[in-house]
Amino acid sequence: MRLAVIPARGGSKRIPRKNIKAFAGQPMIAWSIAAAKQAGIFDRIIVTTDDEEVASIAEAEGAEAPFRRPADLADDHTPTVPVIGHAIDWVEENWGTVDAACCLYATAPFVSSDDLVAGLKLLEDSEADYAFPVTSFPFPVQRAAKITADGRLAMLSPEHALTRSQDLEETYHDVGQFYWGTKAAWLEGRTIIGPGAVPLIIPRHRAQDIDTPEDWERAELMFQVLAGQGVST
Repeated sequence: MRLAVIPARGGSKRIPRKNIKAFAGQPMIAWSIAAAKQAGIFDRIIVTTDDEEVASIAEAEGAEAPFRRPADLADDHTPTVPVIGHAIDWVEENWGTVDAACCLYATAPFVSSDDLVAGLKLLEDSEADYAFPVTSFPFPVQRAAKITADGRLAMLSPEHALTRSQDLEETYHDVGQFYWGTKAAWLEGRTIIGPGAVPLIIPRHRAQDIDTPEDWERAELMFQVLAGQGVST
């Protein structure tokens, strides 16, 4: 069984009710559910939540919410891997064997069904633990600076102070949309970012992290611009 697992807690401090707040006219979680359905590769699309309203909205959008996540897996500090592992355990106890599972975040309105399909192919072809989208940093991270205790600037990598930007190695970051993983990787708690992972590189305009109200406003504007231009998100 190929399983899509959408983690969606009820609590959110910086953006209250973020997972079901209206984004571009729909509950935020609806975009992830729609992408999973459109991909056509999942046997089940489930939402793991501790919240009845989130569960109700998810079911109305075509996902399943067959259990409520226990409190010890629903606080601000719970990492992703055990949440997905718990969902896999529940599914195997109730529905059957899971072969691979995709953690698909509820706050990923730019996620593409094509990328979900491509991520699965990467996972299967590479025999890796995980496959997920990344994008390149728009500026060399080797030239990053920090503000010191006395209010001055200091380079994080001073050895590159005189290195030309074009001579620096390109670097990438996780875009926080989804992670395909093998059942063993999830259940054994293997680290997501590391030598066991393979990257799916996507364009920067589809990598929009949404953690603050400012992020939300920027993402919604970008979404509307791309939709108006007929550009696939």
